[in-house]
Amino acid sequence: MNNNLDSKVASSGERVIIHADNLEIGYNNKPVVKAIKFQLLAGEALALVGINGSGKSTLLKTIVGLLDPIQGQLTVLGKGPGSTPRRIAYLSQFHASGFILPLRATDVVRMGRFPNRGLFGRMTREDNEIAESALHTMGIEHLADFPLRSLSGGQQQRVYLAQIIARQADLLIMDEPTAGLDAAGREIYLKAISSELARGAAVVSATHDIQEAAHCNQVMLLAHRVVGIGTPEEVLTPGMLLETFGIVITGDRPGVAVLEREHGHDHDKHSH
Repeated sequence: MNNNLDSKVASSGERVIIHADNLEIGYNNKPVVKAIKFQLLAGEALALVGINGSGKSTLLKTIVGLLDPIQGQLTVLGKGPGSTPRRIAYLSQFHASGFILPLRATDVVRMGRFPNRGLFGRMTREDNEIAESALHTMGIEHLADFPLRSLSGGQQQRVYLAQIIARQADLLIMDEPTAGLDAAGREIYLKAISSELARGAAVVSATHDIQEAAHCNQVMLLAHRVVGIGTPEEVLTPGMLLETFGIVITGDRPGVAVLEREHGHDHDKHSH
């Protein structure tokens, strides 16, 4: 794997944020998914869709550098995964900070600025304004001074999403970002991500939500293998969704499907 590539530019002149070719991912040299191949450009969103344990979280962790690829090529922002942490915002499914420390919502969001200032660096006026703007974007500015632990699950998720937005990163990596959100919260999230894409960031998210995936530029269906990757219109078809989930009920609109799926959070079988 080449870890020292210069920033790539696609043939169209757009900047390549992630490039994967014949990528094999897994734990302890045991493959979870093989033969992954895709390219994500600046301003594009990729949704990873599949049941629990299908490889979604494993791929996200590999992109951010928490897991080493087993084989194949993977470059992130022109370098090897994990080489540019300040330019990446990562939202996992488990958030420890709010339960270890008595933090307010605003404190958690301001933590999104730490990579720019350092853990003990002084927050600037600009940092505070960015954090306040992120709270407003997620519709939770009125909760800024509330202890995180006092908020509902959906409100806490909005706080963590605001933290990701406050990073102003080049690449956003999110594992089940809409988990716990109600319909209004999901709508706010989609608008926020549209703004992130408009400023040139790229987004990769793992989701069970087909409607959420349909808003992305690319969709990758995973079932311990790549079932398909392409535009939502190409990939979110009854046949491919049946291969991915095992059961599918087609909706009234073309390209839309409502799925019955396993309940619970999306953790790959080797995740902790």
